[in-house]
Amino acid sequence: MNLSTSIVVPVKNESRGIRACLDSWINQTSPIQEIVVIDSGSTDGTLEICKEYSQVRVIQIPAEEFNHGTTRNVAMQSVTGDLTLMTVGDGRAYDEHVIANMQRHFSDDSIAGVCGLQVVPHDLDKNPTRWYRPCSTPTPKKFIYANANSFKVLPPRQKLEAASWDNVISMYRTGVLRDQIPFREVIYGEDPIWAIEALQSGHGLIYDSNCRVYHYHHEDRDVTYKRSITIHFLRHSLFQLQPQPSGSSARHFLSCAKSLFLNQQLSLKEKFNWLYFSISNRHAMRRAQHDFCTALVQGETALEKLHQTCTGKTFKIAA
Repeated sequence: MNLSTSIVVPVKNESRGIRACLDSWINQTSPIQEIVVIDSGSTDGTLEICKEYSQVRVIQIPAEEFNHGTTRNVAMQSVTGDLTLMTVGDGRAYDEHVIANMQRHFSDDSIAGVCGLQVVPHDLDKNPTRWYRPCSTPTPKKFIYANANSFKVLPPRQKLEAASWDNVISMYRTGVLRDQIPFREVIYGEDPIWAIEALQSGHGLIYDSNCRVYHYHHEDRDVTYKRSITIHFLRHSLFQLQPQPSGSSARHFLSCAKSLFLNQQLSLKEKFNWLYFSISNRHAMRRAQHDFCTALVQGETALEKLHQTCTGKTFKIAA
């Protein structure tokens, strides 16, 4: 099998991470066809960095035209590879074998896409309680269904497992994504929506946690609260899934404390600061779950109002 791979990277003001991102994909063991960067209004030097790379082609769109679905579709119109990898400007490949490991799954003609795993690097400016510490070698999972109804009748959690797609690290057959099942116009969630439609169309999807990308957002408790609400809202909208009770706060505290105080790279002050940060974010997530469940009982209008308060936008899936 000799399938060429293009890469699509949506960006806006990613000068801090874009060089590491581009280098990590250019230096893969499996050569890439090109990198298509689609920019929606960068003013921080991102475009100047991209122009240093002969493998990079830049497409620019006005900031007001950006959305997570159709912006990626615009980039897809100019890719030339048999396969297309979607990622983001503030992420970087875990190692030099990511593309090769994803490509190998496409030897199965039924596979339309492969999704990897986001992990947190061991950097001191990133929450150490979330540093990636693998315990075992994961086994790839394949999902495929005979028809749309076979997927629709699944219990909510099985639907979520089959369609937990993630465009921070995912690879597609270019023809399927560009010509058959393009992304929908949405403010977020274009990736699981695509996965649902692919599965309902009879395509197979692979989840391989051995294919990883380093990616991290430093979120305070307010951002964590809003992100948690949007996750609950998306999962309810797509999978009719209701939040499950979270685990013990005491257990979470002990787990965080253990990982931090065994960490030889941190000062005592840093350990206490990260412990407070982690507990604060945990409380924000629990508050979001409570508020979402309260709104859910009150009905769809209350849910939409809560979502609107957190995002400032209405969630709808364009036809």
